[in-house]
Amino acid sequence: MKQIIAYEMQYTEDGKILPAEHLPMIPFHMKYYPQYESIYNECFYEMRRALDIRPYNFYSDPGQLKEKADDIFLLLEHDRIIGGVGCYGTEIDDLIVNKAYQNQGYGKRLLGWAIRHIRAKKDAPITLHVADWNQHALNMYQAAGFVVTKTEHHEITPHP
Repeated sequence: MKQIIAYEMQYTEDGKILPAEHLPMIPFHMKYYPQYESIYNECFYEMRRALDIRPYNFYSDPGQLKEKADDIFLLLEHDRIIGGVGCYGTEIDDLIVNKAYQNQGYGKRLLGWAIRHIRAKKDAPITLHVADWNQHALNMYQAAGFVVTKTEHHEITPHP
């Protein structure tokens, strides 16, 4: 058995407020699925492989998004996905940035957009989950005002 450590994090209102800027986010549409699948899998492949979470490429069929698609939003540039984020109730998940646009501040901007999007609909704690392995994301979330509220230990069986 292999153990994975993940954190549940909650946004604190006294945390740093990310810059309020308008991002031209659009609701997910299935015409973007091939791009989304590629970008999502590329973003999480290294982590899933290092932690031996199979399949390493999570998305392989548009049907996997059937129940989630209405809550996923995309940032585009000329029909090319820059990034996306899922806002599932009061949980932020699936924050991805196309490798071609990484290290340009898009992750923070998408996170700020997601916080404001959720806050406009609900006045309840905003949460997210992040694996300890993903220190870059963990640091970004903490800098944005998220604090660890729970440490989760997940057991997985390594594959031969």
